Amino acid sequence: MDQDIQTILSKANSEAPSIESRGAYEGFKATFVGPQGSFTGLRRQMGKLPKEDKPVFGKKINELKQQLESIFAEVEERLEVQELAAKVGPAIDPTLPTTDGNLGTRHPISQIMERIVHVFEKVGFTVASGSELETEFYCFDALNTPPEHPARAEQDTYYMPHEATFSNIPQKEQERYVMRPHTSSVQIRTMLKEGVPLRILSPGRTFRRDTADATHSANFHQIEGLYVGKNVTVTDLKAILDYFAREMLGAGAKVRFRPHFFPYTEPSFEVDFSAEHLGKIGKQWIEIMGCGMVDPKVFEAVGVDPEEYSGYAFGMGIERIAMIATGVDDIRYFYQNDMRFLRQFA
Repeated sequence: MDQDIQTILSKANSEAPSIESRGAYEGFKATFVGPQGSFTGLRRQMGKLPKEDKPVFGKKINELKQQLESIFAEVEERLEVQELAAKVGPAIDPTLPTTDGNLGTRHPISQIMERIVHVFEKVGFTVASGSELETEFYCFDALNTPPEHPARAEQDTYYMPHEATFSNIPQKEQERYVMRPHTSSVQIRTMLKEGVPLRILSPGRTFRRDTADATHSANFHQIEGLYVGKNVTVTDLKAILDYFAREMLGAGAKVRFRPHFFPYTEPSFEVDFSAEHLGKIGKQWIEIMGCGMVDPKVFEAVGVDPEEYSGYAFGMGIERIAMIATGVDDIRYFYQNDMRFLRQFA
């Protein structure tokens, strides 16, 4: 029996390297495991053996089967490589430049975000980022937003289930997790971590319970700015936004403030832009962002002395800026992934 096993294995090893086609491979395989194959015949001998010899014989048969299957697998893999090479043709040189001219481009939202960041980086602002999942303290409490404020209602803000826990986000008792409705939470975290003075931008994705239409989306992008220092005034705020308007919309762009209310700034303003040279805007004024001087209660929440420091904050929706800059009249176009639309901004 041992001699038969060795003969079968030796024959398989010696013939395998010469197999060059699928037909030859199938014939080679049938020589061993086909109905009349040598391995098949050897395995049938088990029924003629005494009962006490069958375990030893069965073990050797299984070992031979595994060795044959390994030889068959090597031949099959080699044939697959040869067949693929025949289809592909000559070997590809990976060091050659690509012939594919369909290069990708930045999404229009990303392009506008980068433009805004670049405008403010030129005057000393740096970018700060934070988690899209936040707690009520960073999104509301530290921003002087009382519990009864409409923005904290479940019809406006996405709350996580009461039992949800996230080990990487510190949480106080009786506090819930939310999908951040604005990036102001990044400003709070940065002041707590780095202290003041500082000058930061916090771009990122935000979430609110809005019904999607031409100008609203439940998922949108926002960029906020915060400048904290000594003797910062409304004049400084107006100057930075005048500069931003001219850089983004051209030298003829104008800015005006209208009194408003935000819990985290006092005084607070809505900001309108006008740019006569842009057909989308024309001579009309368009509301484009909110801003104001940081409320002293916000400074107190992060351990900053409001008698020593003052500052301004502003925030805008990036999609709104993108719609004005590109002439797009429906915010939903930005999210439909239509390549015909996106290629216009390549």
